[in-house]
Amino acid sequence: MSAHVAVDGVLVLHLAFIAFVIVGGLLAMRWRRLVLLHAPAVVWGVFVELTGSICPLTFVENRLRAAAGLSGYAGDFVGHYLMRVIYPAGLTRTTQVLLAVAVIVINASIYVAMLRAKQHERRSAGPSQRFLMP
Repeated sequence: MSAHVAVDGVLVLHLAFIAFVIVGGLLAMRWRRLVLLHAPAVVWGVFVELTGSICPLTFVENRLRAAAGLSGYAGDFVGHYLMRVIYPAGLTRTTQVLLAVAVIVINASIYVAMLRAKQHERRSAGPSQRFLMP
């Protein structure tokens, strides 16, 4: 039973990581230091999609599935779980590139908005306040 819980935990972690890669920049707008975690996560997510690599969490999940007596799956997490829902025909190389581009566009937009907001804050602050802003 604990192996089943571990499989589910890794599955939830994997999904949370993907969500963080896609929209974690919105959290970083609120908590600026989160950029230090989010930016590398985006780089990793884009790298995995563009190179056709398989995320290490997929290997962990498959090992835990085997330990729990469940069957593993070939391919990656996105192809196995998410693509079945979004694109029933399966994961193609073109789809992976489009997913990577979507991640880049979404996060670039968020980070540009953050930079513009920070510039606006600095312009709005008086000369004595500018040195106090982080």
